[in-house]
Amino acid sequence: MTDLERALAEPGLRPLPAEAAAVLRRVDAPPRLAAHLRLVHDVAAQLLDWLAVAAPHLSLDREAVLFGAATHDIGKTLHPEELRGPGSAHEVAGTEMLREHGDLARFAVTHARWERPDATPEELLVTLADKVWKGKRVEGLERRVADLLGGEPWEAFMTLDDELTRIAGDADTRLAFQATYPI
Repeated sequence: MTDLERALAEPGLRPLPAEAAAVLRRVDAPPRLAAHLRLVHDVAAQLLDWLAVAAPHLSLDREAVLFGAATHDIGKTLHPEELRGPGSAHEVAGTEMLREHGDLARFAVTHARWERPDATPEELLVTLADKVWKGKRVEGLERRVADLLGGEPWEAFMTLDDELTRIAGDADTRLAFQATYPI
C-alpha cells in the first residue's frame, strides 16, 4: 500500500467523501497533504455533528462543508513548498484543479479569506476546522461562527468555545498523525 493510500485509509478518522478521495488519487497528492485533509475533514464533521444539536435551526450544506474540508488545500499538490511553509499560490491553483466540481471549488480560495463580509456559514466552518484541528484559535473567526448560533452573543461564544476547546484537546494526536506521512 502506498503512503497516499495509507493516509486515505488509515483507521481512526472518518473517510473522505469518495469524490474528494478520487481527486486526491488522480492528482497524486502528497501523503502528508492527504493526511492533513483527512484531519480537517474529520474536525469539520465533528463541528457539523455538534451544530446539528447546538443550533438545529441552521440550514447548512453538510456535503459542501465536508467536500471543502477534504479538498481546501489541494493546490499544495502543485505548490508542495507550501506544505512546509507559508504561501497562498495553492489557493488559485486548487480552484483550477477543482473547477470541474463547480461551486465547491471555491473552498480552495475561501478557506483563507474568512474575513470577507459575504463569507458563507459553510466557508466559515471549513476555515474553522482548518484552524482548530491543530489547536489554533482565531477569536474573530470564532465570533463569526458564534453569531450563527443565535441567542445571546456571549452565551453563544462560550458554548462554541467549550466545543472548540474539546476538539483542540486532541491537537497533539492529530499533529503526530500528520507528521507520520512524507511530504
